[in-house]
Amino acid sequence: MVARFQVSPKETHVTAVKWIFRYLKGTMDYGLWYPKGKDFTVIAFSDAYWVGCVDDRKSTSGGAFYLGDNLVGWHSKK
Repeated sequence: MVARFQVSPKETHVTAVKWIFRYLKGTMDYGLWYPKGKDFTVIAFSDAYWVGCVDDRKSTSGGAFYLGDNLVGWHSKK
């Protein structure tokens, strides 16, 4: 969400980015655990919202990719 305001960020956006970086710094030891013998099926979900955002009337689409039960990738595009 904060990436939408890169051109003209306000103090609230800078505060949000600082919060995100503090969160990431505190979770650097986290990771994905893949036990032996588990199912490694790749599953993908996607969705699109064609009506658009009320602010700029643009469509949004996105997707999530799982390896077994673990989220390994996602995307979102406005």
